[in-house]
Amino acid sequence: MIRNIQLTKELNWINIKTNDKLALGQFYETHEIDAEIVDYSLDKNERAHLDYDQATNTFVLIFNVLNRTKVAHHYETIPMTFIVKDNTLLTVSNQNNHYICEMMIKQVASKEISSLFHFLFSSLFLVVDSFFPYVEMMDQDIKRINTKLKEKTTKQNLLSLSDLDTGIIYLVSSSKQNVVLIEQVKAHQIFRLLTEVEKERLDDVLIETKQLSEMAQLSSQILQQLSGTYNNILNNNLNDTMKILTVLSILMTIPTIITGFFGMNMPLPLEHNVFGWGITLVMSAVVWGVLSVILRRIIK
Repeated sequence: MIRNIQLTKELNWINIKTNDKLALGQFYETHEIDAEIVDYSLDKNERAHLDYDQATNTFVLIFNVLNRTKVAHHYETIPMTFIVKDNTLLTVSNQNNHYICEMMIKQVASKEISSLFHFLFSSLFLVVDSFFPYVEMMDQDIKRINTKLKEKTTKQNLLSLSDLDTGIIYLVSSSKQNVVLIEQVKAHQIFRLLTEVEKERLDDVLIETKQLSEMAQLSSQILQQLSGTYNNILNNNLNDTMKILTVLSILMTIPTIITGFFGMNMPLPLEHNVFGWGITLVMSAVVWGVLSVILRRIIK
């Protein structure tokens, strides 16, 4: 599905929503875009980066955006393609990141578009800004799961903590890539051609992206600390359990040894004593008690 929106008399924005490589290739061919970018646009694992073809004056930006649909119980990020060519902004979206286009449409209706790069950088600002509610939601989930784990360390709660950790890793990695990408734009030759307003808007994007990266890293550090804490707790509980089982196994051998000794088929003390059975039990209890006191002092 192709949508063409007139930004101004001279500027327009065209978006294609597709996962079809053939359709995207035809779209790029129509707008004289390098076919190599087709693979970039459809690769869900593509890293954030920029390309600039000076011969055709084509500026390509691959930017990480949030996938609002959970995958395997956690959030992930996916790349989205932005292309500035002549007086046209081209974007490639799919069902997982098309919400960005809806946000851009609202921006067109509410603000005056002075240039394509101003519109592009304003759109990137919206992309970055859309991450924050989900980072805050993850922080709330961390607190909620931490409270549950304090009450009872269950397998389900630990799996939920693991899912959060996986989602945060995606956010940390993607936000770092976006920061590096914006810094590359500032170091690129095209930055010198931008107006002061466009440069200021790009700076806003960089500040917001760095803030997102720091928030995601903080959440990641908290999760790592929680995971390490509960891992230590589980290991400590396991050690305590093993100590108890070891002590019990040692203590249980005492009655077995004594009764086994008096059960041998040969002349033994107390063999003909009426109270021999009781004396044997008392001996077992005494040795059991002494050994338990010794083990309690050794294993603390």
